[in-house]
Amino acid sequence: MAARSETANATILVWDLPVRLVHWLMALLIPFSWWSAENDEMELHRLSGYVLLGLLLFRLLWGFAGSEPARFARFVKGPAAVRRYLRGDRAGVAVGHNPLGGWSVVAMFAVLALQIGFGLFSVDEDGFESGPLSYLVSFETGRTFHELHHNNFWLLAGLILLHVAAILWYLLVRRDNLIAAMITGRKRASAGGDSPAMAPPWRALVALLAAAAVAWFVARGLR
Repeated sequence: MAARSETANATILVWDLPVRLVHWLMALLIPFSWWSAENDEMELHRLSGYVLLGLLLFRLLWGFAGSEPARFARFVKGPAAVRRYLRGDRAGVAVGHNPLGGWSVVAMFAVLALQIGFGLFSVDEDGFESGPLSYLVSFETGRTFHELHHNNFWLLAGLILLHVAAILWYLLVRRDNLIAAMITGRKRASAGGDSPAMAPPWRALVALLAAAAVAWFVARGLR
């Protein structure tokens, strides 16, 4: 009986440190970006946007070269897999993101990429507060990007609210604490489940340097 209890409580490492750091930094910087824009703290707003760009680039790189649960190939599945999951078929679902959750991650990353991209090209009505790439487009196009940057934020906020609602549903209905898993990196092991392969730290360092270099280059206006 004791052995069975220990097995039931066994945990495995699912989310590595890079994934957890990116997750929580994004969770802090997105509302901070909104606050800084609302309070005309544009230097802080731009800095926050550049850091978010670097984090997003890193996470995209990590989605191809990172630990097994972080890879897009691991959790981005086709419509058939999503339908099976919605019908309650959990067979073949990898530890980490389920097929539906995987697409929600892709959607948030895509909308965040648009948000950052619009900001890079945006121009305010006076032309004083402009993104570092605004010189590549006309004033009218920059103004259009400014409006898109403003409006797209609410789409991003809506996706984040859906994400939070899903986390609460898992916590309250399915008794699966996803918040704790994203803090500790560990989840309960399924019967016979093996720990997924983790990427070595040097690979994270290479991805971080590459992402930071690109973000720095973009922040300087590609110059």
